[in-house]
Amino acid sequence: MGCLCNELAGPGVEVSPTCIGNLWVFENLQPAEMAALAQAARRKPYKKGQEVFAQGDPANQMFLIKAGRVKLSKITAEGNEITLDIRKAGDFLGESMLIEEADYPLTALCLAETLICGFTRAGFEKLVLEHPQIGLTVIKNLSKRINWLTERVGSLSLTNLEERLYQVLTQVAREHGTESPKGFSIQFPLTHEELGFLVGAHRVSITRAMKALKESGRLLQEGKTLILSPAPADYS
Repeated sequence: MGCLCNELAGPGVEVSPTCIGNLWVFENLQPAEMAALAQAARRKPYKKGQEVFAQGDPANQMFLIKAGRVKLSKITAEGNEITLDIRKAGDFLGESMLIEEADYPLTALCLAETLICGFTRAGFEKLVLEHPQIGLTVIKNLSKRINWLTERVGSLSLTNLEERLYQVLTQVAREHGTESPKGFSIQFPLTHEELGFLVGAHRVSITRAMKALKESGRLLQEGKTLILSPAPADYS
């Protein structure tokens, strides 16, 4: 039996081979639960230029991009749009829906014909009520993920987070900053929560990564202005 996502995407559309049940948050589900997950998943096609969600909307979806590309952007208080990331087929968004209620800090806009596969909060809660073992498995996986992140703070994983964070900051600075002898300067428009959404990390981890970037000399802060240095340096 073929994947329903392939049927919905249609001929000529490249679909990611990753299925939602293969994601870390659903790891170790039994075959019957995996089948229930796949059956209950909400699949929705989007046209180019259509929004998946808008900045300020309730963050009540988690989904896998099965096909297409999605731009993540933010409107600043001054009314300027900042393009922060481009997500592609195989990327997962919105797992924070499982642990907290919040609003989307960004807008997700389809840059091509796009297909997503996932759950609304209400849909996932209904699934868990019908299959409690799925909920227990998700809780265990979230706990393991938190423990893993805690144990890896200060190790290579932090370095990887620093690099992802630095790339996002660089993208914002190049688009909306000014170049100076020290690097690109920006009046920083993003909160740690919004940065966490972009790089897939908790606010606490973002704070640690920001501190590490400052200590390495790659990031300077002068009041509300951030300066990104192209290479580690020692500014005293």
